[in-house]
Amino acid sequence: QPAASAALYAQLVQGKKGLEAVEALGKLLAHIEQNLSRRGTAYLAGDTKSVADMVVWGTLFPVFQDETSLPSELQALRTWFQSMTLLDACRKAADSVLMPKALLEFKSYLQKQPPPCLAMERATSNEPEEEEGSERALTEEEITAAADAWAHGAAALPKPWQPQKPVLPVEGMRNVLITSALPYVNNVPHLGNIIGCVLSADTFARYCRLRNWNTLYVCGTDEYGTATETKAVEEGLTPQEICNKYNAIHADIYRWFDISFDYFGRTTTPYQTTIAQDIFQRLLARGFLLQDTVEQLRCEDCQRFLADRFVEGTCPFCSYEEARGDQCDKCGKLINAVELKNPQCKLCRGVPVVKPTQHLFLDLPKLEEQLEPWLEQSWATGDWTANARYITRSWIRDGLKPRCITRDLKWGTPVPLDGFRDKVFYVWFDAPIGYLSITANYTDQWERWWKNPQQVDLYNFMAKDNVPFHSVIFPCSLLGADDNYTLVNHLIATEYLNYEDGKFSKSRGVGVFGDMAKDTGIPADIWRFYLLYVRPEGQDSAFSWSDLMLKNNSELLNNLGNFINRAGMFVCKFFGGTVPNMVLTLDDKRFLARVTLELRQYHQLLEKVRLRDALRCILSISRHGNQYIQVNEPWKRIKGDEKDRQCAGTVTGVAVNMASMLAVLLQPYMPGVSLAIQRQLCIPPECFVLSHDFTCTLPPGHRVGTVSPLFQKLENDQVEALRKRFGGGQVTSEPSPAPATVVAPGDPQLIQELTEEVAKQGNHVRQLKANKAEKAQVDAEVAKLLELKKQLALAEGKSPEVPVPKGKRKK
Repeated sequence: QPAASAALYAQLVQGKKGLEAVEALGKLLAHIEQNLSRRGTAYLAGDTKSVADMVVWGTLFPVFQDETSLPSELQALRTWFQSMTLLDACRKAADSVLMPKALLEFKSYLQKQPPPCLAMERATSNEPEEEEGSERALTEEEITAAADAWAHGAAALPKPWQPQKPVLPVEGMRNVLITSALPYVNNVPHLGNIIGCVLSADTFARYCRLRNWNTLYVCGTDEYGTATETKAVEEGLTPQEICNKYNAIHADIYRWFDISFDYFGRTTTPYQTTIAQDIFQRLLARGFLLQDTVEQLRCEDCQRFLADRFVEGTCPFCSYEEARGDQCDKCGKLINAVELKNPQCKLCRGVPVVKPTQHLFLDLPKLEEQLEPWLEQSWATGDWTANARYITRSWIRDGLKPRCITRDLKWGTPVPLDGFRDKVFYVWFDAPIGYLSITANYTDQWERWWKNPQQVDLYNFMAKDNVPFHSVIFPCSLLGADDNYTLVNHLIATEYLNYEDGKFSKSRGVGVFGDMAKDTGIPADIWRFYLLYVRPEGQDSAFSWSDLMLKNNSELLNNLGNFINRAGMFVCKFFGGTVPNMVLTLDDKRFLARVTLELRQYHQLLEKVRLRDALRCILSISRHGNQYIQVNEPWKRIKGDEKDRQCAGTVTGVAVNMASMLAVLLQPYMPGVSLAIQRQLCIPPECFVLSHDFTCTLPPGHRVGTVSPLFQKLENDQVEALRKRFGGGQVTSEPSPAPATVVAPGDPQLIQELTEEVAKQGNHVRQLKANKAEKAQVDAEVAKLLELKKQLALAEGKSPEVPVPKGKRKK
């Protein structure tokens, strides 16, 4: 395939066999589509990317550039192409090698045989060729259009629109309903949880409102289930008390991060019971539920069947004596509770017995014939991330199986059916219904949002582990209920955010959790900016203190903040705080057109919910602004003749209007900073709306306020102190031995984490030795491994053995 693709691309580049090449390209695309669909894999040669993927993608990208350019019927190919394009390596290749800007740098080669995208651009442009290394040539039409839009000023902007409260769908408008995955109430969210759902959804919701789209954003805590009961036992509280305590913690965290929910609720409400039971009854009446017998452990002393987390015993695989009923924390293997040796009830320490119990199942195989056509339609018209499509396909590839929707618990939505009234709904049947019940607690007209698919556009935001429940189980429940429910149009899933070189761990004090962020002294908007900058869109990414410092000091302080501050200060220093007259030259008009291209790209990316890339457009605009100021040097021209002073006024006026536009573009990402710019520049409220054109919103004579720096430098010692504070016992990539850590024996979560780190570090040491690394480096990594093994032994309650030097024996 790669060889055939390269040969075909060569034909296209050379302009040979035009029709023949196009037909061959169509055959090639169809072949790749068939291969991906038949194998059911994410990549051309398997479940992981390979050289074949990189070569074929690199061949196709200059021709298509975006998966939407591929035929809509090639769904597997479009998903693969999008997935590849989102990879950091491919994005860098696109920016540095494959896009026209970089291709121009090889002008001498391209004059003979330019790529199609570049040749097409030149054919439609009357502009003379730009200097080597510059961006693509602008057309006269683009320059004229940019100057005209600028001249129309604020009058050309759409009028800001505010919905009535409560927010309800409006006929004739775009009605956007946004949900983010309901966070479990029994824990404190860490940075990865926050970017995975609520912050990503908030950024998009703010963008939608700035576009004058009628937008409702709802979320809340997921409060039923085993995890809540377990946490209640641990803390000596009732389940309801646990829910009240942690719901308040979550609400405080999201308030500090400036998450703009229209309503933040919870699932332990009467509406949750009413709506969940109604959906259940409709599924039952339509024959989409099954009954089956399941073997479970029952504690006769407690008179209850035991959920997995209420059982402990000896692991059947590694003989660890404190394995849970669902998973062993030492070997990590999944366990069926009835397989445990020497099982014990965690509540009373009695010995449970295996007994049969009846449960209800959602008949997914029967619903599959409704699910698949709906999925095809949603994928064709909506924006689903590549990982959401792939995970969903992997679920349905081998056929769906019936899914149990009941549990033997007390804390949950009661099952309204004789013979099952001592049971509750399983949390993953029940929890997504929380979106509906939370909306019902917001407005009694909730059905105008949730039973109105003709008028409502639904976006779900989540981490990838939640995808199957939102793309298969919940839609099947709503399709089977057959009550005109609104189903998801756009499923936006992130990968995982790691912490430095490891995982977030509350028990070990590793990583920043939501309730700790405000105690670091770093403002909420800086956290928002960095989390969105490293948002794990195409693959897992990592939070890094060094990188946070670098991005704050370079992108925010020296780039964005520097430009906005200079623009405002020039108005104050040279023109008495009043925006000067502006007379645009051709170079100024070119600059407006260049900024407009970036602005249009910002919109295109956000409409596709590519939040991270759109943020880079903002930073690119401010870089253009800094360069514009630097080239024109208004601080020098203001001292020159009348022509120079006029130039200084024009540059200052254009720059401060750019700062005004950036305040609006920044609002979804950094609302506090956006508001600060709005106040400093006295931007009129009617100008605080998004447009696709760069317009003069601060005309000559407009007075600005007091201008002051927006960002502060992060110092190395400050960041190092924070790294140490939140590092726990985590091993870093630095070559010094891991510090000794006080370890509490018997903590299953800690044991699991240490077991994983020992295995990881062991593999690292073996790889270094295989690559014949320097002895000092190997010794340092071995020292880390020994320290980790020591911590693991202590955590398991064992006495750590001191390693015996080679050539000596223990006595």
